[in-house]
Amino acid sequence: MPPRSRYPSHSNGGSCGGHDTLCTPAKVVIWVATPSVPGWKPLWGVLGTIGHPLQYTEMKIVDAETGEVLPDGSKGVVKVKGPQVMAGYYKNPSATNAAVDEEGWFNSGDIGWIAPHHSTGRSRRCSGMVVIEGRAKDTIVLSTGENVEPTELEAAVMQSSLIQQIVVIGQDQRRLGALVVPNKDEVQELARRQSIVTDGSELQEDELKSLLYKEVKAWTADFTFQIGSILIIDEPFTIDNGLLTPTMKIRRDKVVERYREQIEKLYN
Repeated sequence: MPPRSRYPSHSNGGSCGGHDTLCTPAKVVIWVATPSVPGWKPLWGVLGTIGHPLQYTEMKIVDAETGEVLPDGSKGVVKVKGPQVMAGYYKNPSATNAAVDEEGWFNSGDIGWIAPHHSTGRSRRCSGMVVIEGRAKDTIVLSTGENVEPTELEAAVMQSSLIQQIVVIGQDQRRLGALVVPNKDEVQELARRQSIVTDGSELQEDELKSLLYKEVKAWTADFTFQIGSILIIDEPFTIDNGLLTPTMKIRRDKVVERYREQIEKLYN
């Protein structure tokens, strides 16, 4: 088995039975990294992956919305099946049905992908290895281990007439941030009333960001977790650009993926 790989704190990964392990949120051990395991090879470790699953453990990636099994290399929800996977929650059939399907596949709640097969080159050692990139649920887990429900903060901020859309971010970071799509007409009108701009002139980028940041802070002042930096997004999230579902829900993972570089700069 490969040496221990980094895994986000939300995985509840840790030490189980004296070995380095990867556990799903329901404490299903799917991967063990320790030299004491027979057949362990140092060269099996690939940075950025969690390695191969345990023996007799199957993993597959499915589409979060349709449940369709995706080919290797495609990102989706990680499902696990094996002798260590629980049969269900004690006297809680509804929770069991939500977590384990009729064929015994456990929904880990993680977003990830399986490395495609390569017969030659350096990538051949990665074949079949699993990469975990985040959580399928909206819950944000900070690097401090604290859980934050972003939808509550977003609902509060959306009461503002200045903000058209917002996505709170911060997975594996020390603080929260937010991607904000402004209602530019409303912001411009407020700036005019406050004499920040005159008729016919446009807000500067730093002035726009300052107004929106103050608005976000005002609507979330009573929350335990506060939003730090914000990133202004000019293009609204729509069905056409793939950032809204047909039911008008924001595709949080798609938004984060699209603006990944800007988000990294926001935190760095």
